[in-house]
Amino acid sequence: MFTLAKNDKLLLVIVAFFTLLAPIILNPFPTESAMAQFNAGYPDLMQRFVIFGIFAVGFNILFGLTGYLSFGHAAFLGVGSYAAVWMFKLLSYNIVPAMILSVVIAGIFALIMGFICLRRSGIYFSILTLAFAQMSFAIAYSVLSNPSFNLTNGETGLQVYNDDPQYLKGDGPSTTHLFGLEMRETFTLDIGAWAFQFNVGYYICAIFLLVAFYIAIRIFRSPFGLMLKAIKTNQTRLNYTGLNSKPYTLFAFVISGMYAGLAGGLLASMDPLAGAERMQWTASGEVVLMTILGGAGTLVGPILGAGFIKYFENIFSKINDSVLHSWFSLLPDGLENAIVWVLHFFVGKGWHLTLGLLFMLVVIFLPGGLVDGGTRIYNWVRKPRNPEPAEEGAQASTDQ
Repeated sequence: MFTLAKNDKLLLVIVAFFTLLAPIILNPFPTESAMAQFNAGYPDLMQRFVIFGIFAVGFNILFGLTGYLSFGHAAFLGVGSYAAVWMFKLLSYNIVPAMILSVVIAGIFALIMGFICLRRSGIYFSILTLAFAQMSFAIAYSVLSNPSFNLTNGETGLQVYNDDPQYLKGDGPSTTHLFGLEMRETFTLDIGAWAFQFNVGYYICAIFLLVAFYIAIRIFRSPFGLMLKAIKTNQTRLNYTGLNSKPYTLFAFVISGMYAGLAGGLLASMDPLAGAERMQWTASGEVVLMTILGGAGTLVGPILGAGFIKYFENIFSKINDSVLHSWFSLLPDGLENAIVWVLHFFVGKGWHLTLGLLFMLVVIFLPGGLVDGGTRIYNWVRKPRNPEPAEEGAQASTDQ
């Protein structure tokens, strides 16, 4: 499959299988059951799974392969969103020109930012990227919202209005689409007590994820990827061989920024609105957590980490006291109130506490992330429980 190795083919097929069947897999509980609160198979959340999966896969090319920790990748996410919305305003709601411009503009911005920041390494590089991202946020929030050349619309956010030119719109849909396929179009399949929603926008984003994942596999297995791994292992020793590693790290930075720009463009395709909040340092920190939690340097780890964090953010944050009381309503009042009082701090507005505890457990016991945990479970299952008696007999005959 496109010259991939056997294991890489299998990994791509597994990712494609779970991605395409996500509307069914993520809805394990009947619609009317109390556990339906944990279902995640609805369009908006599934789109965020795959979009932030793209974001994390791109970040992993820089951090996982090269070892350069960037705290400024949210800048490319925001730039991609702004570029996409401007395409919607000037041309049409077709997402193809928007995605192309998002990737190109993010790549150019990453080239400029990387050329400056990569003059330093380690913590100094991280601080420089953070400074650039915060400067970008401030510029988008204030400077570029000047009435004379309003590019970002400040705190209101950039959006599409009825009086925008949209020169290529014609008779096309008045919402984001891919050559007439509307991103918001959803089909519902009712099977007994289950209701599955199949959204066109999700599957378009899923195709982008699979293509991005395939490209990441090729980068990981290429000589270029091996060079990035060598830089991560010992860049100083590599430089002593006479090889200039700067072009490789800059190219990795640009590729990573282009991935982030694509993710930003897809976010804008979900809802044609771009705001400066997507460029804040918290968004950069979030993608770092996704990559580390899933497994930095692994192929599928960042996707798992992105899904894990977005699941907690959107599912656990919606569990309030009334939901908890409905779960434990069969218990005596005193015990019910006590349990709800304890769980209150871990769900709803306190979902960050639960995620923080889980992140600590993963970092302490699974340094390789969720992929490391899956690998350990797989090896434990395959490991033989009892040694074969024949081995002892063979050893005895050898001694004789």
